[in-house]
Amino acid sequence: MSVYSLMAPHIGNMGNGNTAWIGDYKGVPMMYAMRGSIFMAACIDVPHSRMSCGFSGFSDGWQDISRNRKMTWEFHRADNGNVAITAEVEVPESGEFTFYLGFGNTADEAALKARSTRMKDYRDVLRKFTSQWSSYHAYLGKQYAKEWNNALDERSITVVKSHQAKDQFPGALIASLSIPWGNSKGDNDIGGYHLIWPRDMVEAAEAQIAVGDIDGAISALRFLLVTQEDDGHWQQNMWLDGGRYWEGIQIDETAFPVLLAHKLWKLEKIDMHNAWPMVRKAAEFLVRSGPCTQEDRWEEDGGYSPFTIAVEVAALLSAAEFAEFNGEADTAAFLRETADSINSNIERWTYATGTDVSRRFGVDGYYVRIAPPDRGMRFASSALLGYVPIKNRPVGQSDVPAEEIVSTDALALVRFGLRSPGDPRILNTIRVMDGILRTDTRSGPVWHRYNYDGYGEHDDGTPFNGTGKGRGWPLLVGERAHYELAAGRREEAQKLMAAMEKMTSSGGMLPEQVWDAPDIPGKGLFNGKPSGSAMPLVWAHAEYLKLGRSIHDGRIYDMPEVTRLRYLEGSNRSTLSIWAFSNKFTWLEEGRTLRIQLRATATIHWSGDGWKTIVDQDTDHSCLNQFYTDLPTSEMKAGDTVTFTFFWKDSATWEGMDYSVRIMADHGKA
Repeated sequence: MSVYSLMAPHIGNMGNGNTAWIGDYKGVPMMYAMRGSIFMAACIDVPHSRMSCGFSGFSDGWQDISRNRKMTWEFHRADNGNVAITAEVEVPESGEFTFYLGFGNTADEAALKARSTRMKDYRDVLRKFTSQWSSYHAYLGKQYAKEWNNALDERSITVVKSHQAKDQFPGALIASLSIPWGNSKGDNDIGGYHLIWPRDMVEAAEAQIAVGDIDGAISALRFLLVTQEDDGHWQQNMWLDGGRYWEGIQIDETAFPVLLAHKLWKLEKIDMHNAWPMVRKAAEFLVRSGPCTQEDRWEEDGGYSPFTIAVEVAALLSAAEFAEFNGEADTAAFLRETADSINSNIERWTYATGTDVSRRFGVDGYYVRIAPPDRGMRFASSALLGYVPIKNRPVGQSDVPAEEIVSTDALALVRFGLRSPGDPRILNTIRVMDGILRTDTRSGPVWHRYNYDGYGEHDDGTPFNGTGKGRGWPLLVGERAHYELAAGRREEAQKLMAAMEKMTSSGGMLPEQVWDAPDIPGKGLFNGKPSGSAMPLVWAHAEYLKLGRSIHDGRIYDMPEVTRLRYLEGSNRSTLSIWAFSNKFTWLEEGRTLRIQLRATATIHWSGDGWKTIVDQDTDHSCLNQFYTDLPTSEMKAGDTVTFTFFWKDSATWEGMDYSVRIMADHGKA
């Protein structure tokens, strides 16, 4: 039997533009590669018969061995391309040899490091590596005596921790070490999932808390503290140094760090005063920019998302507790008023009734995936009006009416304590959700993100290439299991957890998606098993760990206490609707108060009778750099219209246009 080593350098995260050559360092044969100012050298501690370098797919060793059944080529250099280096190893009788790599600013420096490493016994390196992991697991045992042991616990704990930076960027947690469909990607997608998404990072940090890694979660919070933007938000995703990658803004990614800080504070693991400046800035951004998000958690569309809103409301109430304990009672009251107002408008924005979909499933309505944002005031933020542009769809198939798109995201209203699991609107949505999004696989049931999703392999198994067909997500199986637990069906939650365990790779890794169509063995696709999407997905492993904790505790582990007490056990209701430039609307239910909330001081010039009588009302309240006043619309009747404009005091200028809000008797009929 012949043994070959094959190395494909992608220096600087780039496949193209690499140069490889065969050489030696002080008489030791070396395989070299470089790109830009970074050099790499590799050597083996046993003799080798041949060494060769070539261009991947054309003259590399794999092509040689595939064609000739042995290594026959010996090329000594391949310049400026996608290169690969091959060596034929003379395996000793012991059957053991070691491969050494070194990097440096010059070829000699890289070779020196490789040869120096060769002087060490790899067993010492291995012992140090295993000792560190053993110490980590011993630490977990001291922090929290975990009384349960599920099949993927150890694997999931290790996956989460291995994705967290230790020294140079302590606390940073990336989404995955993989690139989805990486075998089909080029250098234009250098990020893959090797990036930090604040949402995924907090989900993972909360899983660390669930299994006792308090230090890991605190380290994650510290990283978030130093990467928060000046205006209070976090980037959609970022490199380990905090540098921006994509340009989007997702409201939930500013809300999640607040929830992490609140959890650690309530566990008495951090000083609340140290976290308050971060929380305050985040809360200011949330009230200024929400509840409408530029992008939802699936990073595709803007609007009113049940998931985003649920996380935002929980964060606002958590921030209110911070404010209260820091002596800012007015700020706390303002944040609670805002949270209550948003919570009371969720159905107005996202619950569709009287549609073809509702009639098809015999329900009065359901929560949609996302309601379109204001677009020139045409749609007025309604689940029944407007279109949602579906990404990753072929040309001409992207715009779908908002009322037709169903998602699993409404489960967050239960998960975060805004709605009861037995709420008829939740039950209606689950009926629709299961009818449209559920697929049964050999591993168990799985749910899609939403209908019409195009993020996944094509039907013939070819990789996602900008379009495709969305597949089932094990993560969503975990979210559904959490709902079943909240509804009192513990055994059903356990069954779904077992299904997640069956959806792993042979190495126990949870993927982003599983293949949910008939097997295509030639493409490595098998029903109920990982597709070519990202694997492992840290978020999925975090969900698995939190589910194990939730089942053990008999309740949803990460449900915020502030929402549970206020909305599930309490009776806080709001008749306040907040009009802001981030939340314009054109109608208001009868009996509600209209609050005008602006980013600068102004006089509200308004009328309730078509400008026959005029009232000038100043924004006489301010909090978190928001200036607001309440108009007495609760006294107006259905059919009345309040019209208003602004005189901006700082610039002494008029707004230049009027806005109108009509009082409606029936919710949702504009």
